Amino acid sequence: MDTLTDKGCQVRVEYDLESDYFYGVILNIKGVISFQGRSIEELKQALSDSVEEYLLLCKEIGVTPEKSFFALSYLMVMPCLFNSRI
Repeated sequence: MDTLTDKGCQVRVEYDLESDYFYGVILNIKGVISFQGRSIEELKQALSDSVEEYLLLCKEIGVTPEKSFFALSYLMVMPCLFNSRI
């Protein structure tokens, strides 16, 4: 499984069939940085823009930006499969 990253930030991405959008959130930081796009290219650009805004904000308020870690992997399991194993 490939991981979408930008400037050392690992993200989780989901796709919503109803809205036809990809949604993403940066993992393993205390705050919430989210982004969205209709295509993979839009999603990547939105991620890059969000990270850049976060870094600028941290600089403005004098806070060291957090880095997300690459140690976690996410596996999505359909609830019906998970429940049948319990």
